[in-house]
Amino acid sequence: MEKLSNFINGEFQAPNNGKYIDNYEPSTGQVYSLIPDSDASDVEKAVEAAEKAFPIWSNMPAEERGKIMQKVADGIENRMEEFAKAESKDNGKPVSLASHVDIPRAVSNFSFFASAVRHFANESHYMEGVGFNYTTRKPIGIVGCISPWNLPLYLFSWKIAPALAAGNCVIAKPSEVTPYTAFLLGQVCQEAGMPAGVLNIVHGLGGGAGDAIVKHKKIKAISFTGGTATGEYIARTAAPMFKKLSLELGGKNPNIIFADCDFDEMLKTTIRSSFANQGQICLCGSRIFIERPIYEKFKEVFVAKISKMRVSFPEDPNAQMGAVVSKPHMEKVLSYVELAKEEGGTVLTGGKQVNLPAPHENGYYLAPTIIEGLEFDCRTNQEEIFGPVVTITPFDTEEEVLMMANSTQYGLSATVWTQHLQRAHRVADSLEAGIVWVNDWLVRDLRTPFGGVKASGVGREGGWEALRFFTEPKNIFVKSKTL
Repeated sequence: MEKLSNFINGEFQAPNNGKYIDNYEPSTGQVYSLIPDSDASDVEKAVEAAEKAFPIWSNMPAEERGKIMQKVADGIENRMEEFAKAESKDNGKPVSLASHVDIPRAVSNFSFFASAVRHFANESHYMEGVGFNYTTRKPIGIVGCISPWNLPLYLFSWKIAPALAAGNCVIAKPSEVTPYTAFLLGQVCQEAGMPAGVLNIVHGLGGGAGDAIVKHKKIKAISFTGGTATGEYIARTAAPMFKKLSLELGGKNPNIIFADCDFDEMLKTTIRSSFANQGQICLCGSRIFIERPIYEKFKEVFVAKISKMRVSFPEDPNAQMGAVVSKPHMEKVLSYVELAKEEGGTVLTGGKQVNLPAPHENGYYLAPTIIEGLEFDCRTNQEEIFGPVVTITPFDTEEEVLMMANSTQYGLSATVWTQHLQRAHRVADSLEAGIVWVNDWLVRDLRTPFGGVKASGVGREGGWEALRFFTEPKNIFVKSKTL
């Protein structure tokens, strides 16, 4: 059985303690590789390597750093099929999804920031008759990047790329549930000629390697994507150490559908925004609010289409949904279906495990689930489920739907469907969310800020926001005239 390795100081290394974690393939429920169960000693080795590399990398011209990063992007793209299959095997998602979304977007992340850093300008402010100020932005030093399991390489690179582009050295921990493409990324970085110690990838559990990264005094910033409870712990731990924090956390996103929408376009996109990646995307619309005049029509057509979705093993070219990421996660999602029933909800379709024939009979497959009849403020409608489960609720007025949409502790994203221009602007402006899509979903421009409000996070990623986070500004005043 293959043993993955940490990538420290440009080399693949076993964990210091010799311990490993089982890596399960979600589509079969079987262990197929072993993951380093790294601890603080491995993180310390990575920090020592990063300290040595920082003067080399930070003083390298941005154009040269960009060239190396573009080689990383090209290296991933040249191994697209291998990366897509590895992502699918690790995560349970269809290979087609990994091929068309996850891996291409990881390529784009490295490519975008390889170019963006060359255009990241400093500012100057002239003071008439006095002098002038100019602002420099320099890399922080060593930063920690901790990423989740739902979009493994995509979100791993979303953090690493801007940190590296800005001139930092990185200690990165992928999710212990989906480590394989991070392991492959180390190979690509070697081949691209990235100096040893610039990017260090330490595998392990959150309570081991992750906690060591958060607590290490020489790691000056933490960029984390994951659950709100973990984000709260990181904030409590890192804030007294005065680390910079970027926290992209949970969501319970509303999808608001007005009666004047383009129904066919809305329906096609709502199917995707509800169940893409088995509903395991922080931006999925898990609470669907439909204006009453079209509620029954929507329910009939939506349920009919979802009940026919093909749940299958990831290699099936016709699979519309694959396996969820793990057995505990599958059990969590099913527990929420039972909770919804207890709260008075009716399961219109799904709500159960899907059993496939051998060799996938022990895989973690769930039927896409639609539930109606729940109060907007019940637990099912307030807590993040993060799986293929949506609720549908009718509404009568704009004020009512905004109240329901804004009722949760979360505020990551929202979707609005309407042909009324003033309403689109008005509702989007009133939604408590960091991202609002009007008449579409998951359209991403890498130049724009990404992140949420309330319990959905702190800070923004993407574009200049990411490069600003991973640098420290310094204002310098120069007197030009004696008064």
